[in-house]
Amino acid sequence: MDMYFWLPTISTSFIVISAVLVGIGWILIIRGKREAHQSAMVAGAIAALIFFVIYMSRTVFVGNTAWGGDPDLEIFYRIFLIFHIILATVAAIFGISTLVLGFKKKFGTHRRWGKFTSMIWFGSALTGVVVYVLLYLLYPGGHTRPVWEVILGV
Repeated sequence: MDMYFWLPTISTSFIVISAVLVGIGWILIIRGKREAHQSAMVAGAIAALIFFVIYMSRTVFVGNTAWGGDPDLEIFYRIFLIFHIILATVAAIFGISTLVLGFKKKFGTHRRWGKFTSMIWFGSALTGVVVYVLLYLLYPGGHTRPVWEVILGV
């Protein structure tokens, strides 16, 4: 196994860890454990940030993985991938916003947004795992060129 497999595996693991920590944080706040809730949510955000750094580094320096399955299924994969990207972007924006509301001690708004944000976060993590399974386990594909090579024409 090479970095084309390990980097996506590691980054996907961090987004799963992030979702688990958000779930734990949710349970903790229901039980009234505010400090533990805050710690779990910050740890979840850090795990998500690690995912993002690994993902973007891989995209820039290694490239993304091309679809390796049946060409007739590629359109369904692409639609699913676009849905995942939109969901992940919305989850990130709401996640940052919800964290900021918590740190500013605007707990009423934080509570309302948090319920919605966590659901989006779980959906994003789940669809991300499905993308990983499709690209690296079920239909391993080829690799595109790193973004920096494309930009510089190397």
